[in-house]
Amino acid sequence: MKKYVGTGLLLAAGLLVNAACSNSEPAKQVIFFLGDGMGMTTLTAARIYSVGEDGELTIDTLPDTAFVKTFSNDAQVTDSAPSMAAYMTGVKMNNEVLSMSSDTLAVAPGKDATTGLSGAVNNCTSSNGKAVQTLMEAAIARNWGTGVVTTARLTHATPAVTYAHVCHRDAEYEIARQAVPGGAGFNAALGTGVDVLMGGVSQYWVPFNAAGSTAEKKGRPDGRNLIEEMKKQGYSFVSDKPGLDAVVSGVNTRVLGLFDQAIAQGHMSYDLDRDPAKEPSLAEMTVKAMDVLIKKNKSYFLMVEGGRIDHALHATNGKRALQDTVAFDNAIKAALAKARETDPDLKNTLVVVTADHDHTLVLQGYAARTGKTTTSSPGILGLLRNYTDGSVAKDADGSTFTIMAFGNGPNRISDRKVMTLLDDATAGGNDYLQESAIRLSSETHGGADVFLGAIGMNSDLFQGVVENISVYGLLRKAVGL
Repeated sequence: MKKYVGTGLLLAAGLLVNAACSNSEPAKQVIFFLGDGMGMTTLTAARIYSVGEDGELTIDTLPDTAFVKTFSNDAQVTDSAPSMAAYMTGVKMNNEVLSMSSDTLAVAPGKDATTGLSGAVNNCTSSNGKAVQTLMEAAIARNWGTGVVTTARLTHATPAVTYAHVCHRDAEYEIARQAVPGGAGFNAALGTGVDVLMGGVSQYWVPFNAAGSTAEKKGRPDGRNLIEEMKKQGYSFVSDKPGLDAVVSGVNTRVLGLFDQAIAQGHMSYDLDRDPAKEPSLAEMTVKAMDVLIKKNKSYFLMVEGGRIDHALHATNGKRALQDTVAFDNAIKAALAKARETDPDLKNTLVVVTADHDHTLVLQGYAARTGKTTTSSPGILGLLRNYTDGSVAKDADGSTFTIMAFGNGPNRISDRKVMTLLDDATAGGNDYLQESAIRLSSETHGGADVFLGAIGMNSDLFQGVVENISVYGLLRKAVGL
């Protein structure tokens, strides 16, 4: 079993600040938004999709901006684990590694001998690196409130970085138990636990059931029901929008929200497919998390992830990727409005918005302006039309093509001379996968820099071109953490 550096050792190393906040200090609100895979091209395309070329997303209005280098310790193109960990710890680590020291090697978890479940055995050893403090742990050491909100499953790499330490992101059975106060394997640096945890449910929270359905057979081989354990620790458990709406915020309120209806899949629905009566939006989860944390009458740190932007891009499903980016932007807008209820000038609030990495999405050709996507027009999702006369453009083989494409992915046409000509109805469909130059079963991340925007308390610290590990120090400096 992996041994983690505990809070006491971190204190001895001088890595933590004083545990108590001064009563004279006003409560601070720190919200870190992470659009998973939300590169500049995705942002640009989402803007055009939602409000047209000359429109404006909320993220476009953030007054202080920077560009962030995303390479990891061992790779030019990072995955989400070390890129998010760079923001949360200030440490460069290897691909697949979560909140560990730079010398930690990624060791994939093994298969459980009894159940045959892959990833159920944590193969990390105590000699393979050590845990490094996260921003969330630093906030808890100062008696701040804390929260994690995501549209991915809670044990996925980006949210897991904030509260767990493992040598491989796939060790999700291990990640889940680190969030459970009082339970075996709990991350003691979380004090009494993270106040708000919301995202998709998965097999990592519930016990294995050999006689159950296919979904139940993917449960925990150790037999633990982590949801029930969290409830015994005082968490209000909610699994749908009506349940979330019913949560009454108070000084002692803590929430575990797991919203996916299909336990085998894990993540929440894409925004395009979400049933708003059953599943809350990212904006609704964000506002509820803020309300819970505000009612605690102390400073707080909240991380909000638009996790499914990345998943749609991996599938080269442009429409779902852009819709989830817009949903992410709506969460930023809602958070700013909520923050201004108690801090109108954002003097004690810092909101930072960025991405962990890019993807291979491109906007190609000399397209005429499309305006926003509507029920009658596919907009940027549609065929490329020449800006000179509006005619449908064709490639050198006489075939039509779309404005959006990918560097790699599953939909590569081997011979465009004989392909069925694309039309707007097909290209603008919910399930259309944009073409790619190189055929891969799943599209990869890209290595370009990403955008960062900030507003509020000391947001002017975020300027220029910075490394992802530098963002960590800027965050702590901005809020005095």
